[in-house]
Amino acid sequence: MITLEDVVNNEEVQALVQGAQKQLNSLGYTEHSMRHVGIVSQRAGEILEALDYPKERVELAKIAGYLHDIGNCVNRKDHAHSGALLAYDILKDMGMNVNDRTEIMMAIGNHDEETGTAVSDISAALILADKSDVHRDRVVNTNLGTFDKHDRVNYAVTDANLIINKEERKVTLKLQIDTELCPVLDYFEIFIDRTIMSKYAAKYLRIWFELIINGTKLL
Repeated sequence: MITLEDVVNNEEVQALVQGAQKQLNSLGYTEHSMRHVGIVSQRAGEILEALDYPKERVELAKIAGYLHDIGNCVNRKDHAHSGALLAYDILKDMGMNVNDRTEIMMAIGNHDEETGTAVSDISAALILADKSDVHRDRVVNTNLGTFDKHDRVNYAVTDANLIINKEERKVTLKLQIDTELCPVLDYFEIFIDRTIMSKYAAKYLRIWFELIINGTKLL
């Protein structure tokens, strides 16, 4: 079985992750490089592991998480679809069996809120992991005076935790937002579609999605 470690050490994958960030830097987007894909990979695996999915599914979720944004190296538009095709070919060359690489392609192709939805356990875990990574560390722009709404919202999030409660069948995104930098309402203005997507991804896994901001349960 191809493992996450095999994927992380693949030179083609490394080049695509780095190239994707280079392009997004030019476009003024938040960080989507090693930090982000590492967190998404880890959280996607943790979600399925906590819900007692087989270790093979957990490993596939980790791989999907690590590869999910390589399509940004092609273009930000439709990056989920181009990334899914890139991942399929890379994993084929690495010797992954057709069923596993198809699962990963499906998950990556459905992780973007504009065109996707949860279509499998792996895709649901990927969505929850990806949409939970909101944090000031993702802001590449160092000039606060030129922040757009995405920069301001991400920078205002000083702490973000995704908590999986197996007994209560619940996943909680717990955020701490500095309201002097950004009102909580701005978070919903930017991330409402992602929040709804996370809710339905949790439903696919037969768990509940909960959002807590500054100690207040909002969903």
